[in-house]
Formats: sequence, C-alpha cells, structure tokens
Amino acid sequence: MKKILYTAAIVSLLFACKNEEKKQDSAEKQKQEEVYEVKETTSNNSEEKENHQLRSISKAQVTPEIDGVANDSVWQNLEWYQLDQKWVGEDYTEEDYQGKYKLTWDEEAIYILAEIQDDILIDQYEDPFKQWWDDDCVEVFVDEDNSGGEHQYGHNAFAYHVALDGNVVDYGPDKKPHLYNDHVKSAHKTEGNTTIWELKVKIYPDTYQDENNSVKPVQLSAGKNVGFALAYCDNDTSKTRENFIGSVYVPGEDKNQGWINADIFGTLHLEE
Repeated sequence: MKKILYTAAIVSLLFACKNEEKKQDSAEKQKQEEVYEVKETTSNNSEEKENHQLRSISKAQVTPEIDGVANDSVWQNLEWYQLDQKWVGEDYTEEDYQGKYKLTWDEEAIYILAEIQDDILIDQYEDPFKQWWDDDCVEVFVDEDNSGGEHQYGHNAFAYHVALDGNVVDYGPDKKPHLYNDHVKSAHKTEGNTTIWELKVKIYPDTYQDENNSVKPVQLSAGKNVGFALAYCDNDTSKTRENFIGSVYVPGEDKNQGWINADIFGTLHLEE
C-alpha cells in the first residue's frame, strides 16, 4: 500500500512539474510576443516605439564612394547583418537568394553596403510608377525620429523602393507615388549571381513636404536613434513579386507591414 501511495505521489509530482514548465513556456512565449508587439497604426505617435533590433553603428571616418564597388576602407571591418526574414512569398533556396548588409553614417547620411546573391534580375517595368514593387529592387525604410506609427501615405517615415535603374519611389500624402531620387543615391554592380549595392540615404524629418523643397535633411550626430529596416524584392520569372525578404523579424501572419507601419522597424543607434 505504501508503495502504491509513493508511486502515486511521484506521478503527481511529475505532472505538477510538467504543468509548471508549460506555464513557464507559455509565459516566456507571451513575453517574447509582447517584446515584438506592433502597436495598432494610428496617426497619433504619442506612444513610444519599442526599440527591438537595436543596433549601434559606427561613424565613417572616410565617406564611402557610391560606385557599387565594396573596396572602400570604411567597409572592411564592419559587421555583416543578415537580410533573411521572409515577409512575402514561398520558401526560397540559397541558390535563388542570399543577402547581407553593412551600415555606417556621417553627418550627411546613412550608408548601406548590400551584397545580394540572386540568380535572376528582373527590371520589366520602364515606367517607375508602374508596379515598382514587382521588379527586383532594394527597399530602404527610415524613420528620422524613431517614433514609429503609420506612414503609408505620409512622411512620418519613408519606404524608399530603389530600382535597378536608380529611380527611388514612395507614396506621398496625396496617395500617389513620387520620385525621391534626391533622397537616395545608389549604385550597383553585378558579377555572376552577386550584386553589390551601395546607397547613401539622406534622413528627412516628418515635416518634409513634396511640394516644398525648403525642408532639408537632418544633420546626423552621435547618440541619435533612427528607425531602420532593409528589404529586397525578388522576382525571377513572374509578372508579380515572388519574394520579399527583410532585415527585421515581424510577428503575426501578415509580415508585409513595413510600407505601412514604422513600429516594425529596427533601431539604429549612431556612435562615434
């Protein structure tokens, strides 16, 4: 009888421990979801954005030349970051796509070096305002004051689609696409399946107006936080984009949120 009671006690203890582990796992999962929670998009940015994917980037002592050649001294010792978060599309193979990037800054701009391995490059739409997201392109997301919030048809943040021909497109407050070629300077060179992109991205405040060129880009300084994400539109043989691969983890089923909601951007902390 004592043996039966002892066995029952052991079984009861095991169940209790297992239930406690489940509770802890559930609590940990909930905690992670809360860390990456994206606030509902509103035009009022009074709530502070979560600084997920906080990255410190060092200041360039020598400004890189934007020529699509990664031989500038500033790039040599900087860390590679992976461009590997699937936002749109089916699973892809490493033969189809691989991406990584580096970052630096100076008073004038943030600089990006991206290395993209893509077996097929597509630039099928000559008109920059026609389905610009369905060609192969780099997309740069920036939020000058790192406030987060909705920016789909406003300049609370920018989503620059940088095409292979150099045109830079985003929506304006009039809900129409505009060219922002003076905001982003780019160059790229391709050898085999590898394309090297270099980009100089000026950072404009949310007071920017399409019809008024008097608003200048901000002068960057150490200690500033900037909302940031990078993505690559990959299309091989289709009329529409096949994959959209980003730099930031986005929770939930709909991961294509960057062009609408700056809350999903990571945060760059500028350092000397």
